[in-house]
Amino acid sequence: MRVAVTGSSGLIGSALVTRLEAAGHTVIRVVRRPTTPGQGAITWDPDAGTIDRAGLEGIEAVIHLAGAGIGDKRWSDERKRVILESRTKGTALLAEALAGLEQKPAVLISGSAIGYYGDRGDEVVTEQSRAGEGFLADICVQWEAAATPAIDAGIRVAFARTGIVLSGAGGALAKMLPLFRFGVGGPFGAGRDWWSWITLADEIDALVFLLDHDIEGPVNLTAPNAVRNKELAKTLGHVLSRPSLLPVPAFGPKLLLGGELAEALLFTSANVKPTVLEAAGYPFGADQLEAGLRSVLDRPAA
Repeated sequence: MRVAVTGSSGLIGSALVTRLEAAGHTVIRVVRRPTTPGQGAITWDPDAGTIDRAGLEGIEAVIHLAGAGIGDKRWSDERKRVILESRTKGTALLAEALAGLEQKPAVLISGSAIGYYGDRGDEVVTEQSRAGEGFLADICVQWEAAATPAIDAGIRVAFARTGIVLSGAGGALAKMLPLFRFGVGGPFGAGRDWWSWITLADEIDALVFLLDHDIEGPVNLTAPNAVRNKELAKTLGHVLSRPSLLPVPAFGPKLLLGGELAEALLFTSANVKPTVLEAAGYPFGADQLEAGLRSVLDRPAA
């Protein structure tokens, strides 16, 4: 299958490209940097509204992961604009281009996030749950809506609402590891917030699963068993054989990241269930946190 991938240089995208190529698929990277024919890439510039439409002809599937990092920088009004527009402009440009092709792809898997649900306390949420409130929820609503041209053109569109991706190579876990390895890690604040996680391997396998199964609409990419933050801290400490009882006061991350960003990333509770994947029979490689952490950190059980 010829699969176009945006965001192919990111944590998820780079692992996805490797997985697709190992499975025998032909991957076409959609990139900003200039490229020459024959290098397996086509160019686009969402800010300028340009994309190589001819290069998309004959593509059978598209996995769209591009977007500015949510937690890479402190949030200012300008940074929030960049985060939003990097998702809405890119998705709209891609969806409109795919809708106008003579040979349309069968499927578009478009990135989204469990930020869609906002802060839900102890409520269990599924793909049928309403959107939440706040900046990240607003982003996700607009992000998904931007793919409407592809849906209207008859392309199967699935929205991959991704949770906290566990990987030792990047993302939230990689940023937490130094503290825990030094024995000063612990729960954030009271530690009662629900964290919905998925290993990088399951994230990639689930995206490939969506290519091959007739699934459309929102799909939660999270493991079936969310945990409270205090349980994550305790389990991570156990896996690393390090103490993890000292709570991290809320004011620390808020000073470092800014209040709004820290609240969104560290103090938002969402107990998310992957009901669509479960109903379709997706076989999770890691559905329990300890096994998931051991797999991504290469720390087998004793």
